[in-house]
Order: sequence, then C-alpha cells, then structure tokens
Amino acid sequence: MSNQKLFNVAVVGATGAVGEQIIRLLEERNFPIKELKLLSSARSAGVKLAFKGQEITVQEATPESFQGVEIALFSAGGDVSKALAPHAVKAGTICIDNTSAYRMDPETPLVVPEVNVDKINEHKGIIANPNCSTIQMVAALKPLYDRFGISKIIVSTYQAVSGAGAKAINEMLRQSKEVLEGRESNPDILPVGSLPVKHQIAFNAIPQIDKFHENGFTNEEMKMILETKKIMGDESIDVTATCVRIPVVYGHSESVYVELKEDFDIEEVKTLIANAPGIVLVDNPAEQQYPLATDAAGKLETFVGRVRRDLSNPRALNMWIVSDNLLKGAAWNAVQIAEYIAIEQ
Repeated sequence: MSNQKLFNVAVVGATGAVGEQIIRLLEERNFPIKELKLLSSARSAGVKLAFKGQEITVQEATPESFQGVEIALFSAGGDVSKALAPHAVKAGTICIDNTSAYRMDPETPLVVPEVNVDKINEHKGIIANPNCSTIQMVAALKPLYDRFGISKIIVSTYQAVSGAGAKAINEMLRQSKEVLEGRESNPDILPVGSLPVKHQIAFNAIPQIDKFHENGFTNEEMKMILETKKIMGDESIDVTATCVRIPVVYGHSESVYVELKEDFDIEEVKTLIANAPGIVLVDNPAEQQYPLATDAAGKLETFVGRVRRDLSNPRALNMWIVSDNLLKGAAWNAVQIAEYIAIEQ
C-alpha cells in the first residue's frame, strides 16, 4: 500500500480494548496514514499512546474533532457513535463504526469484507462493523451459502469475557482466585453491568449476554439473527441463537447447525471452507485437532472444525467456529474495511 495516497485517520475510543487493537493493526499493516488522531472520553484525554515510535496524546472526542479527518474508526460505545458520527460525516469523514448504533439502519451497509465487500461502496458516510459473534459465523458460512444456499442456522455461542470489556476480564480473574482460595466471591459486572442481578463467571457458564427482549431472546441473540440476514442479503434464512458467556479471556467459540438447500458432498464442503478467504480449517478428529480459543487468540483468521453431516437431516451440517473476538470480531474487520477504502481511493 506504499504507493497509496496518505490519509488523516482518527480512532474514537482509542484507550479501550478494541481501540488499542485498531492502533496496533494500523501500525503493523503499515496503513497509509498522514496524521493519526486519537480520541476518547474526557476521562481518558491526556493519556499518551505509542504509534510508530511516536507518542500521540489522546484528545477528548467532540463534534469538532473530525475537521480534515478522512477515515474515522469508532469503538467507544453506541451512544458516542450516535452523538459524533453525524458530525464526522458532515465534515466529510468516512466512519467505520464498531458499535451496534447503525448496524440495522437500512441506509448503512453492514460489512464483513470476506462476505459482502461490495456493500462498502453503498455507504452514505457510515459503514457498520457487525457483532463479533456474527462476523466469524457468516465468514465461515459464506462459501456454503454461495454454493448450496442456506435455509436454516441454529447457533450456540461460548463467548469470552473480553467481549464485555476489561472490567469483566478482571472480574473473572479475581473470582477464579477467590473461589480457588475458598473465599466468597461477589460478582459486580456480569452478565450485564447495568442490571441489578449479577452472577459468578468463574467456573461457570452464564446463558445471558446483554438484556432480554420480550420474546425471550437477548440483545446479543437478536443481533446474530438480524445481522446474519442483512449481511447475507437474504431475509429467508431462518436463524436462531443462544448466546452464553464462559470463563475464557479471548476468543469466541460457536457450535453451528446449518441446513443447506441442496445435497452436498462433505469433502467438497471442507474444501470450500478451507479455501475461503480468512478461514483456516482445523479438522482432524483422529489426531484430536480442532479449533481452540487458546489457539485463535491473537490471530486474525477464523478457525473452523468438527465439520460433519447431521445424522437426522442429510442436507444439514454441524461445525465448530472459533475466532478472536477483539480482532476479527472487531478491530481487524474494521481495519480491513479501512484498507479497502484506502485502495479504492
């Protein structure tokens, strides 16, 4: 990308877990940056962060922060995106938003580059990054959708605590120590910080991520259902999800049952998955080789294994999908979109 024009880039939420990963990836990928502006809440303003051997002082994000900024990557929460992205768009900035604020907005493309990169060009100033658990699933299923069509998806997730932020990681580590030492452990973050009831995450599995809807599904589950249909561009796919928080630091795992519209050869399915962009097939049961969250942590790819024909439905498959939720599930997907914009311009 060295022959590309250079861009003025802003990272909103620069001091957060995803923001830090975005900054690291921009450096590692040698993104064509003229000037990098790091933005955060007033509380974090003044912090200095390293980028390419320099120290950049984090500034408070305001509506005036985007003058001259060509690409802004947002990961500071939905309320911040709703408040500031419209000002950025007015200033001529292309916004890549990591929050749920604009995902289901019909005017905003919801993009996983391996699945629907062409949608980027339809943006009206904002491009939405999907939910972490949705991204890895649709990336893995896209080659099967293109070849056979998909009629139904049933997914159960096993999601890392890092998806709930640094405080949730600290809570899990603290609780683990307390439980092992035989001390009482009082949870104060999970499953949802703003709700009154809290549950222990150490040595546990919590079948609630985000708040419940009246239909009995959680926000996280509804995101997977609605976002999958939008990204695939197919409202006819039946999707149902159960999302569970488990005591793993990095890496979401998913058990996925998928019904295809046509008959398939299982070896062809494995070949399609193995050859798909951004996907690594790890599927050798004889050697006990399958994707693990500990192996996926820190990697950009999505890993797929345990691929097998369903025993009761000959047109259905079962598989296991694992990816680093802060990377492909957030920061890396956003940087991929930014790279596409840079190349196109």
